[in-house]
Amino acid sequence: MKQIKVLAQFYVDLLVKLGLVRFSLLLALALVALAVVVQVGVTLVLQGEVNDIDIVRSVFFGLLITPWAVYFLSVVVDQLEDSRQRLSKLVTKLEEMRSRDMQLNNQLQENISQLNSEIEEREKAEEGRQIAMQDLENEVYQRENAQLELAEQSALLKSFLDASPDLIYYRNEKGRFSGCNRAMQELTGKTEKELVGLTPWDVYSEEVASKIAETDQQVFNQNVSLTYEQWLEYPDGHKAVFELRKVPFYSRDGRRLGLMGFGRDITERKQYQDAQEKASRDKTAFISTISHELRTPLNGIVGLSRMLLDSKLNAEQRGYMRTVHVSAITLGNIFNDIIDMDKSDRRRLELLPKPLDLHEFVDEMENISNLMAEQKNLRFDLERLSDLPKCIEVDSTRLRQVLWNLISNATKFTKDGGVVLSVSSELVDNDQAEIIFEVEDSGIGMPHDELDKIFAMYYQVKDENDNLHAVGTGIGLAVSRQLVQMMGGDITVMSDVGEGSTFTVTIRVPVVEMAAEEETMPEIPQASLSILMVEDIELNITVAKALLESLGHEVTVAMRGDEALAIFDPEAFDLVLLDIQLPDMTGFDIAQQLREQYDYLPALVALTANVISDKSEYLAKGMDEALSKPLSVKAITDVIQNLVLTCPIDYEADEIEPTVPQSDEIMNQLLDLEMLESYVDIVGTKPVHESIAMFEKMMPDYIAILDSNMIAKDKDGIKFEAHKIKGAAGSIGLKHIQQVAQKAQSPELPAWWENINDWVDEIKNGYKPDLQVLRNWLAQQEDR
Repeated sequence: MKQIKVLAQFYVDLLVKLGLVRFSLLLALALVALAVVVQVGVTLVLQGEVNDIDIVRSVFFGLLITPWAVYFLSVVVDQLEDSRQRLSKLVTKLEEMRSRDMQLNNQLQENISQLNSEIEEREKAEEGRQIAMQDLENEVYQRENAQLELAEQSALLKSFLDASPDLIYYRNEKGRFSGCNRAMQELTGKTEKELVGLTPWDVYSEEVASKIAETDQQVFNQNVSLTYEQWLEYPDGHKAVFELRKVPFYSRDGRRLGLMGFGRDITERKQYQDAQEKASRDKTAFISTISHELRTPLNGIVGLSRMLLDSKLNAEQRGYMRTVHVSAITLGNIFNDIIDMDKSDRRRLELLPKPLDLHEFVDEMENISNLMAEQKNLRFDLERLSDLPKCIEVDSTRLRQVLWNLISNATKFTKDGGVVLSVSSELVDNDQAEIIFEVEDSGIGMPHDELDKIFAMYYQVKDENDNLHAVGTGIGLAVSRQLVQMMGGDITVMSDVGEGSTFTVTIRVPVVEMAAEEETMPEIPQASLSILMVEDIELNITVAKALLESLGHEVTVAMRGDEALAIFDPEAFDLVLLDIQLPDMTGFDIAQQLREQYDYLPALVALTANVISDKSEYLAKGMDEALSKPLSVKAITDVIQNLVLTCPIDYEADEIEPTVPQSDEIMNQLLDLEMLESYVDIVGTKPVHESIAMFEKMMPDYIAILDSNMIAKDKDGIKFEAHKIKGAAGSIGLKHIQQVAQKAQSPELPAWWENINDWVDEIKNGYKPDLQVLRNWLAQQEDR
């Protein structure tokens, strides 16, 4: 079948190739030839021979069937051609379909490969997703833990910040608050939520906000931290001083976000500093009191011994009395060292240079030193190594103190031999002279390694074999060097153990002309005056009274302030001498009461055992003059001449109101009895007791705020709180507290700032006793 198809296809292809005519001829020839061959073959088989007719017949037969064969073949060929064409088209389509199938197959293969790849990728993605999910779950878990830890840390940090007593806050570049801790909330009276977004101008007073804005700007402009102190006020009104530190802070990329502020309450430190200052003042007062108490009997000894030395005594008595006199002067110099030590601690050592006759000064030192040396059976020599200027300008008291200290030490540490004081002078120019004092002794000496230390305060040279080294306070040399250095000089020392010591004092002083003075004593006024002397030490009374009576005056003595006020009559006395420290009050208190009570008074003169360097304080507190004890003839004579005889005063005594019983007087001084009586008559005592309870409840807060204002030295705050206290005290009739608060709220008063501490203390310490007096008065009213 396959061969037929091939043969048929061959004929078709040949027909197409040769065309119909040529193919027909060729076919005819083929058929004739075939017919001839068949005829010949068959004839030969059948007849054994071939005739021409057989051949003609064969040709004819071939020619006869040729058209039919051609036609048949043509039809077949046409059909085959049509079939072929259709087949060709079909093949083409099949080819196209096959091509498309191939393409689709290829695409499908590609899609399958891509799908396989996608499937693999998806499988991998799924695996990755699973891993990512696990990682994400781990990350979420870690983040949750981190957030919990962060929340815990944030809470811990917030708790820590809130627990801190220091202020902590943040402000952005625009100066607005971004956050704060609890201490800052308490200071501002605002919660953190309320504070965020506000500026200092919205939170503080204008004055405080101005300072804060100024310092903020400094931090921003200079990009540096800043530390300073500032007083801030709490909502309840009390103030505290804070040490504020501001620092700029930045983001991770270095961009500045604003500033952080820290504030530490240093009010206690300020209070401590004030307490130190008060302790220093108290120490000064204590030293002054001790000095007064010690100088008082000492001045009496000096005065009486001086008077006795001027009287007729035998040689033995005079020797004893000179020993007493020198010992008293020695004690006086020790007191000077103690006072100077205190002044040195407070940097208040001062010099009061005045013209001094140097020759007389040296003679005086020689006399006193001789007396000291005689007491220990030592020799004393004075050597003038050069001519000395007649008069120099120097603080003779301080110079005498320095030399006295050196000579006293030389005598103290010398067992055998003596002490030599050498004095020399060298003119630097016509106006300046260098004076050199050398104090040489033959005493125990000092080791070389101790010489640089002996001028230190409280330092004492120590030696195990000689207890003389442990004697003394270690104050004198330290103060002496300070004094000499203030005079423009210095003290040096040379010493060897067992060979003695030599101290050299060198000072440079102006050379001045001695003022012309009459050598004779001024004529003592013959007028006999009536003098009131207020003094509580019998020894001082004896000395002063003997001196005044020897001058022809009549002396009346009062030993207490209240006694003096009771016996005082301005017409009966020409002069009043007031001791500053008395058992019940000060001389200033007496002077103040007398000036308040009388329009005209005799001269009021202060008596003090302290060295007077400035009389302005005494004059400011009501005195006309001040004298040091023991009294000298010249000093008291000058006072009488200047204040009494040359200034006669017409005295007119005011009428003194009759005294009332002390208890009523105290109540009248402390309470506003007129207001209280009228109030109690109307409403009774119960509302007053209720007001007292409210006053007691309010006063601690008032005082706390007043104390904070005192520490801050806020005068306006002090005035404001004192005004509130005054109103509160006045509402319940505490007249005394009201009056003191009135002073405290009045900065325009003279010396207001100098007295405000005393007034505040008087309010703090006085209101409770005054309340008790008020309660006692109310109890009396209720008993009636």
